[in-house]
Amino acid sequence: MSTITVERRVHVEAPPAVVLPHLADLTRWRSWSPWEGADPDLHREYTGDPGSVGATYAWSGNRKAGAGTMRVTEVEPSGVGVALDFTKPFRSSNVIRFDLTPSGTGTGTGTGTDVVWRMESPRTFMTRIFPLEKLVGPDFEKGLRQLKATVERG
Repeated sequence: MSTITVERRVHVEAPPAVVLPHLADLTRWRSWSPWEGADPDLHREYTGDPGSVGATYAWSGNRKAGAGTMRVTEVEPSGVGVALDFTKPFRSSNVIRFDLTPSGTGTGTGTGTDVVWRMESPRTFMTRIFPLEKLVGPDFEKGLRQLKATVERG
């Protein structure tokens, strides 16, 4: 089965070691995730050791928030892998990858990080009706702006 890839990037004025915990620890996503606030009554459940492979986050909410689980599959200095499974509004299994590349360009100390947020999803009937690029691309952009602000604030 073929896949669809959605990818966005941002430069953060902090070294990869400072950015990494904001991505690997699913409990910290509340400070930058573009989907926070979609449902003020969202039910959240975290399991496992935060920031470690195997840690999970399950959510269930209103129609806008949907329901699903995320599981950390990889934590390396170069990035984080996450398995993302939606159960509502429709079932979908996706692979998320955050790549962290040290970058000397920019302002400040010159020790920054280029962050790439990539999602691979199977090409299905639903992705033909709801193009993922248009559906999640703007959310990735918003999330990366919020991640940048959160990390740079310290």
